[in-house]
Amino acid sequence: MTTEESGAVPERLRNLPSRLLGQAATHAQRLVTEGLSGAYARKWHYAALVALEESGPASQAALSGRTGIHRSDLVAVINELAERELVERAPDPGDRRRNVVTLTPLGRRRLRKLEHLLDAAQEELLSPLSHQERKQLVHLLGRLVAHHAPADGTMGADGR
Repeated sequence: MTTEESGAVPERLRNLPSRLLGQAATHAQRLVTEGLSGAYARKWHYAALVALEESGPASQAALSGRTGIHRSDLVAVINELAERELVERAPDPGDRRRNVVTLTPLGRRRLRKLEHLLDAAQEELLSPLSHQERKQLVHLLGRLVAHHAPADGTMGADGR
């Protein structure tokens, strides 16, 4: 019987930070995806709604920069949100070749629901940790992300 067949993970693998981060990230993404899918939403819907609420109306290019969602993917996200009347897309008065995307009142209410679902997913993910350990984990992960971010400070919603 091999180690893999017996279910015993070698200690060097159990203590490998990159492996642990990968496993935790996979689990976190599953929880977020499942939580949002119950509301017919995806993480990019949430990212776009949050960016519009926090920073106000934006061109699609600016919204792409704020969220890290690639422009070609963002068009589909905005289309989905607009179909549900969560955002409005209108020509920019300063440059009619581009659109400005604005969060609607319905979009704000939808954002509150998605935040509630994400809070539940975060709670499940971090349930083994105390409040102080959660703060410390977020701080340390933030330091890692900041250290490895590209020189221009941008990092996509997918971590790339």
